[in-house]
Amino acid sequence: MPIHPGVKVLCALILSSTALVAEPVGGRLQKFEGCKMVEADWADGDSFPVRLPDGKEITVRLYGADCLEMHVHDDNDAQRLRTQRRYFGIRSEDPSSGIAKAKEFGSMAAAYTKQMLAMPFTIHTSFADGRGDARYQRYYAFVETHDGKDLASELVRAGLARAYGVFRATPSNQSAAEYKEQLKDLELMAAGNRVGIWGVTDWQHLTEERKAQRQEDLEVAIATGGKSEPKSTVNPNTASRDELMSLPGIGETMANRIIESRDSSPFQSPEDLDRVPGLGPANIQKLA
Repeated sequence: MPIHPGVKVLCALILSSTALVAEPVGGRLQKFEGCKMVEADWADGDSFPVRLPDGKEITVRLYGADCLEMHVHDDNDAQRLRTQRRYFGIRSEDPSSGIAKAKEFGSMAAAYTKQMLAMPFTIHTSFADGRGDARYQRYYAFVETHDGKDLASELVRAGLARAYGVFRATPSNQSAAEYKEQLKDLELMAAGNRVGIWGVTDWQHLTEERKAQRQEDLEVAIATGGKSEPKSTVNPNTASRDELMSLPGIGETMANRIIESRDSSPFQSPEDLDRVPGLGPANIQKLA
């Protein structure tokens, strides 16, 4: 089957043929028991430093769960918090009040994670690159509490995170798709029980808020879908989430899908990009 011409354009934008990795980016999960959480003022509910049994410290990012931003340092953080507020329906006539309330739930998620990880725990990671910001090293991981609970699932169940982000097959061999649906079900239960963030959701305007976000995402995609040249090539096998989002028409959801796909298997050729859900001819044409 001939390669769509837009794919070649996409490759010109985000593939650097000399920089492709020759080994799997994700690969097999490794198990580390007896891990401990490391105190850090920047840590939040879904991203935090961990000390491995050998004393080495790494930063992990949970698969599947997305907690509200509690630290906003730049425009990307601010836009992410606004997207999260709209998703949960945290609405206020006074923007400052709505933002403060959202950050408060971010702090609650951080405290919840700290409590859940007060005792030594287990992580499963393949050391797949989970950076949001290119300046900081971070790895995706499943975190299992001392009593065998999946931390991401517990955060979603408590209404302190949404089922969103990068998914992969779990340590128990549950497929990425099944794990995602499981977290979505837990999110639905939390919303129905009005727990956590869902307890302050403005249900009357929730669909309106989400529609506004979709419209904004569409307008951004259209606005950035022109013929401007990227400042440098971006390798999809190694780029951080924010680096991928700097490309024309690539939003956070699509960036996560690219990361999720490379975690399963690295991109070796232009044709491999076809496996990224939603990165079809229409979006590729916008990039072109």
